[in-house]
Amino acid sequence: MSSRVLLFIIGLLVWSLLVWPPDMQHMAIGILAAFLVSSITGDLFVKRPRIFMHFKRYLWFLYYIPVFIWECIKANIDVAYRVGHPDVPIRPGIVKVKTNLKSDTGLTFLANSITLTPGTMSVDIDRDSGYIYIHWIYVKDEDIEAATKTIVANFEHILMRIFE
Repeated sequence: MSSRVLLFIIGLLVWSLLVWPPDMQHMAIGILAAFLVSSITGDLFVKRPRIFMHFKRYLWFLYYIPVFIWECIKANIDVAYRVGHPDVPIRPGIVKVKTNLKSDTGLTFLANSITLTPGTMSVDIDRDSGYIYIHWIYVKDEDIEAATKTIVANFEHILMRIFE
């Protein structure tokens, strides 16, 4: 199955879930949107479409969602504490963390997950060495392994099972 067909099917399924219960007008728009997206970006978005045929990856993704939400809640509380504290305890800086993810989609997912978590923002990815540079609102550890354990470890082992 080509990556364009697979992207069309996934796009149409997501659209159907978003407009549930679907009617003819919404489905026509969904078919058109899924067709446009898959025809324009199908060869760019998915380089290995066969990985989407593994059911375990979907189960790992369903596991990833509450883990990500929990990490966001913890980070929101931490940032709210720092903003509301009279001394504003921040120690901003850019740290380097190591990742074992190799696929473009996995790296993108990890970088976006880090950026969407309050208090951290992915700045750059060095694909050759496997490092991600992250702006951190309160640098707890400048050591690469310690920063990796704090920022990346909760996401990476799950994303590895989804995208690698």
